Amino acid sequence: MTILDVEKVVKDFETMTKDAENVQRETLKLILEENGCAEYLQKLELNGRTDPESFKACVPVVTHKDLEPYIQRVVDGAFSPILTGKPITTISLSSGTTQGKPKFVPFNDELMETTLQIYSTSFAFRNREFPIENGKALQFIYSSKQTKTKGGLFAGTATTNVFRNSQFKNAMKAMQSRICSPDEVIFGPDFHQSLYCHLLCGLIFREEIQLVSSTFAHSIVLAFRTFEQVWEELCADIREGVLSSRITFPSIRSAMAKLLKPDPDLADLIEKKCIGLSNWYGLIPELFPNVKYIYGIMTGSMEPYLKKLRHYAADVPLVAADYGASEGWIGANINPTVPPESATYVVLPNIGYFEFIPMKENVVQDKVNGSSLSVEPKPIGLTEVKMDEEYEIIITSFAGLYRYRLGDVVRVTGFHNLVPKLKFVCRRNLLLTINIDKNTEKDLQLAVEEAAKSIAKQKLEVVDFSSHVDVSTDPGHYVIFWEISGEVSDEVLQECCNCLDRSFVDAGYVSSRKVNTIGPLELRVVGKETFQKILDHYMGLGAALSQFKTPRCVGPMNSKVLQILCDNVAKNYFSTAF
Repeated sequence: MTILDVEKVVKDFETMTKDAENVQRETLKLILEENGCAEYLQKLELNGRTDPESFKACVPVVTHKDLEPYIQRVVDGAFSPILTGKPITTISLSSGTTQGKPKFVPFNDELMETTLQIYSTSFAFRNREFPIENGKALQFIYSSKQTKTKGGLFAGTATTNVFRNSQFKNAMKAMQSRICSPDEVIFGPDFHQSLYCHLLCGLIFREEIQLVSSTFAHSIVLAFRTFEQVWEELCADIREGVLSSRITFPSIRSAMAKLLKPDPDLADLIEKKCIGLSNWYGLIPELFPNVKYIYGIMTGSMEPYLKKLRHYAADVPLVAADYGASEGWIGANINPTVPPESATYVVLPNIGYFEFIPMKENVVQDKVNGSSLSVEPKPIGLTEVKMDEEYEIIITSFAGLYRYRLGDVVRVTGFHNLVPKLKFVCRRNLLLTINIDKNTEKDLQLAVEEAAKSIAKQKLEVVDFSSHVDVSTDPGHYVIFWEISGEVSDEVLQECCNCLDRSFVDAGYVSSRKVNTIGPLELRVVGKETFQKILDHYMGLGAALSQFKTPRCVGPMNSKVLQILCDNVAKNYFSTAF
């Protein structure tokens, strides 16, 4: 077995980031040479030119909507080169929780290679701090089914396309992070059964587990919340050496039968540990004494789960995974000891061509009538960004996306050699807006954190949350949905509601509330397991658990999710803060 040469990976990374501008030029040249015959590029009359100047002059900045007709033809099996020189054989589906429906994004071998490059780069830096010696990994990963499109292409979530790729397993072996669960569990058709078996495999190999991970922090929290419910059943399986009847799929049962042997001592030990814990604090290191760190995407919409994850982890470090999207990767976390809230990502200059739109609008004076217009600034290159400024990312990938707006806003927090370190700020599309108010997902998260302090005093927590702009009333108002871990008095919840309202500090919101052009904020408390029902709804549509993100704002397009939330409201409160 070849083991990843960590020092070589780091050395190559250092060389490349010192020569970022040339590497970017070369990367763009490579992308355009490989795909120059594609219909999309032919139309733009680049005529074989591959320099950044010609590229920017001929190729427009686009959104997914602009490329949809081209992608749709690829999905339908068009034979000629449309977006890429080589045929696209696989399509990734984005998680679809933002817009209510998944987007189609091309996936190819080059994208798989960049995925493995990001994985190995961040692993190399991680392994310096938290060395793993031929251990096992408890990875809560789930692969949804790959379906076939009308044109005969494989379609699955981006994570599914990675996990099903033959190179993925070899890469995990090279990083000495073999997954403790058999393939039948990862590729199982029912995520509830897969999750139960992941936990069981982790317990069977508890001494060998050196890292716990998942694509998103949400999946790790969900796994250990589930453990709280099923631990006695897991112990019974281990004691008897017989798998619970809740697992009904023959392929999973036979794979687990090979691992499961009667072990009363292990069952007693786990039982003793579970009973000895206070409110499940430190559950992860108790179950897995040799775990070095916990790994997954923990920034952006995953930040609200960190508090619960730390509760389970106690002193085990949390390490934020790399930064990317279904469309492609952007940067690696090369500073793994930093807490996830402060994680930054160093862009790899050879995995795509990157541009950045400054978020500061240019104000242009109209000389004719003396008025001023705000114009979106021109995109700038990877090595031209400035410290402490915010930008929207544009990517040009090896998989047929050219000058594609990712919709993510990042801040430059520093540089590694000549390459920027990026901190994720928010999605560009506004979440909550009625009037002149502008509140992002981050603003919502901060408001919820502030208001949740009132229930934290009672050792309770917000299990999950979402929001909705209700314009069926006049004036319209914000609705915040909370699922809480226990009973809270009306008095405290009214206080939480007022606090939420006051915590939106955007000037447009505050002034609109004061003159009542936005009505009082409404807090709706939903019953237990409401957010589980939302998760089940998405799983029923074919989403993969490893890519699931709770929709933080439910718009009119997402009527089914809104219905689940509204059907489960137990109590509601209106703010008296203004």
